[in-house]
Amino acid sequence: MDAAQIEEPDFQVVDVSALPNLMPACPENLKKKIHAQVCGDLARIEDEISRLLKSDIPLISVVARYIMGSGGKRLRPLLMMLSSKVCGYKGNDDASLAVVFEFVHAATLLHDDVVDHAEFRRSRPAANTVWGNPAVVLVGDFLYTRSIQIAVGYRDIRILKVLLDATTRMSEGEVLQLVNSDNLEISESEYLEVITRKTAVLISAACQAGAILGGGGPAEERALETYGHHLGIAFQLIDDTLDFTGEAEQLGKPVGNDLQEGKATLPLIYALKNAKAAERFRLRQIFTSEHIPAREMSEISNLVVRNGGIVYTNSLARAHSIRAREALRIFPQGPVKETLEDIADYVICRRT
Repeated sequence: MDAAQIEEPDFQVVDVSALPNLMPACPENLKKKIHAQVCGDLARIEDEISRLLKSDIPLISVVARYIMGSGGKRLRPLLMMLSSKVCGYKGNDDASLAVVFEFVHAATLLHDDVVDHAEFRRSRPAANTVWGNPAVVLVGDFLYTRSIQIAVGYRDIRILKVLLDATTRMSEGEVLQLVNSDNLEISESEYLEVITRKTAVLISAACQAGAILGGGGPAEERALETYGHHLGIAFQLIDDTLDFTGEAEQLGKPVGNDLQEGKATLPLIYALKNAKAAERFRLRQIFTSEHIPAREMSEISNLVVRNGGIVYTNSLARAHSIRAREALRIFPQGPVKETLEDIADYVICRRT
């Protein structure tokens, strides 16, 4: 199969009319199964993060280790390593390139928290509340430039191009989100473009870079890029639902955090479109408040659930998960492909 036969990632809204509430029950052992397959890779990732975070400037190391040690899932570097392996990679030089994508992700979190005036990140005080905005922005810049420095060391212009294209699109996504801050009239397609740029682009780039490192051809590279694209969208859509239905202790941040920051996510966008006039008025009234107290947060969550926002977003996430799995069809069945498929299943049934 050549690259032309692999579907293009797109911004199109997936029709979920035939997929009502297709959220599968998460097999009890799925997370354990995935971990058993990747625990060695995760250990290598952690060792490489520690090695590559060294700096002659103590504050850089302290802040960077704080954000890197706050309990992230390491999804992006793990996907890069798995993508290289499914394309046949057998070497030991994959960990450093994998860490590049975690460094970029961490940099975006640091910058996001400054822009959003965040107080918590993964159940701990956000770094900007501890060291201040200037230090956090500059450490984020360090992580970006360190990532490029590492990537250049692989002497493959294709990998560098994937990374730079991704960071450019992510920056555009940040600006796009800022433009739509407090905008309750944002459309579904506009919102999907925001989350594609902010979340899916980096996950897709990690998978594509893995394919390049692994020696995959154009078809394999495109397949993994497509896999990452749909996986990233599904991942973010589930995050959107958990902001209404999750538990603060599990999420590592307050429930309703997106609402407090003036972000209209898909569950709210869909509910607003389908709510009665009085409910739409109430949703707008609460959303535009300077601060949303817990009682009104509960009220808006109930309105979102009642008007189908959670069911619709879950179904859309499921549709993207299916498309992610379909993108892997060109690869022969084996343990690595099975793990990638399991991750596509897990991202939509997770609760953290």
